[in-house]
Amino acid sequence: MSLAPENLPATAGPTLPACLRHWADTGGDRPALTFADFATDRAGRRRTLTWKQLRDRVDAVAGALPVRPGDRVAVLCPQSADYVVAFLGAITAGAIAVPLFDPGLPGHAGRLAAVLTDCSPTAVITTSATEDAVHEFLAGLPGGERVAVVAADKPSEGPARAWPAPDPVPDDVAYLQYTSGSTRSPAGVVLTHANVLANVGQAVRGLGIDPAAGTTVSWLPLFHDMGLVLGLITPLATGMRSVLMDPLAFIERPLRWLELLGDFNGSWSAAPNFAFHYAASRVREEDRAKLRLDRVAAIVNGAEPINPDVLARFHTAFADSGYLPEKTRPAYGLAEATVFVTTGPGVPPRVTTFDRAALGAGTARQADDGLRLVACGVPVGQHVALVDPETGVALEDGSVGEIWVHGPNVGTGYWEKPLESTETFGARLTGAHDGLPEAPWLRTGDLGVRYDGEVYIAGRIKDLLIVDGRNHYPQDVEATAAAADRDIRPGSVAAFAVEGADTEAAVIVAEHRGHTDLTTADEQALAVSIRRLVSDAHGLALRDVVLVPAGLVPRTSSGKIARGACRDRYLAGDYGKALVR
Repeated sequence: MSLAPENLPATAGPTLPACLRHWADTGGDRPALTFADFATDRAGRRRTLTWKQLRDRVDAVAGALPVRPGDRVAVLCPQSADYVVAFLGAITAGAIAVPLFDPGLPGHAGRLAAVLTDCSPTAVITTSATEDAVHEFLAGLPGGERVAVVAADKPSEGPARAWPAPDPVPDDVAYLQYTSGSTRSPAGVVLTHANVLANVGQAVRGLGIDPAAGTTVSWLPLFHDMGLVLGLITPLATGMRSVLMDPLAFIERPLRWLELLGDFNGSWSAAPNFAFHYAASRVREEDRAKLRLDRVAAIVNGAEPINPDVLARFHTAFADSGYLPEKTRPAYGLAEATVFVTTGPGVPPRVTTFDRAALGAGTARQADDGLRLVACGVPVGQHVALVDPETGVALEDGSVGEIWVHGPNVGTGYWEKPLESTETFGARLTGAHDGLPEAPWLRTGDLGVRYDGEVYIAGRIKDLLIVDGRNHYPQDVEATAAAADRDIRPGSVAAFAVEGADTEAAVIVAEHRGHTDLTTADEQALAVSIRRLVSDAHGLALRDVVLVPAGLVPRTSSGKIARGACRDRYLAGDYGKALVR
């Protein structure tokens, strides 16, 4: 597929600091950022910064950083307005920002240590409340005692350096976006100001955002690519108001997110698939009646395979609240392309049922029964091709291939990983190109197909189950297994392949809400049911079925099932006591 770069909407400046200065100079008293604080106030106390207040706080933090151009500055703040100040302060100081999270985030200490070791920051920005924890964490890292720590809410008085920070240019590196590590250890995607602002223009055009009448509302973590671009960078570039809340506040009570959406006319948001399911299942009917979701412009659904049944449930649950199906915008993207690659028009999400056997063999053919996929639209301002990953040949419509991307939004590589960068960001097409550029192309590692003009995402190449020479998509097998019992947690099943005696064999690990109450006989009966359903639907004989309590199927930082990590735990015997054969 090819859509050449078009005339994209202009941003307020060629770099992120230039955008901030523009809005502070032209509309300094307008609200720029509102943070709804549910941690200290159950009603969500709202604290707002105007554009001028935001610029002044950013300048104060930038002045307190003892850095030179090109130094890395890690942002280790809790989700808050301070996070926005810290991120922009690092860039305004001439450094390369590294959006991360504070050490108190449960279950992510290992990843934080690995990323800090990889990027070797000169300084860290945190808050006064988490400063001691940051110092303690850094003390456990090689050379951590030499890293300067600045509090975004209380920067030191006076300049920390004698040299002025130079104004960045579009090709300067703005930040490193570390990947979630669903198939490998985290790597820092190098993104320039030009990359990021190009992607804002692509998203604004593709989604039909009207910056003059829009407000972004987000609970997504600001250290994640979608959360950062939606909640911080797009409002900064276009002058929209940004309304933020903490992810934990959403998990505690998803109604809060929907109420915020209804408080602002023309509101925009984004969320992974699980959030649609979570909101539909947790918001009570009496609370739905009070919502004003007719004010929502759209909610982008991305970050993991989109479940059409979940979308239908969400649309039904909030129809009387004024939410229409066409407000849901399925999308596809990844950190290596800043975030947005394709998205759909303002129509109800398109769901197509494909023949499983044909799709596994590499061809999309509609069927009455099979794998149901949601169309993720088309690219804007960039090229997308479906390519044979072995030969580099661009495939015809209807053929399953690896998704390759070429455009001004694609990052320049991985931080200090030249071999991986060349392999991922430097791909070349072979054979006939039909007007497509020969190079460089980003290899996404994702399988997809173009059908009737739109891109459908089939899954990741590394997650594909290849058993007896047949391809099976893991999310399809997982959905079948989850249907075996109502207490198997939706979206908490992992299917992966392990080495067998003569060929690879498939394994299922599934979280069960009532696992502690299951007898051995119960587990065996449920395992038999799962095996039968998977065999009937996919012609796939499972080697093993493992039932585990909630929370034991690993996930990435963006909420995706980490199948590789689950496989590693399985092979290490971590699930030994729960094993059912």
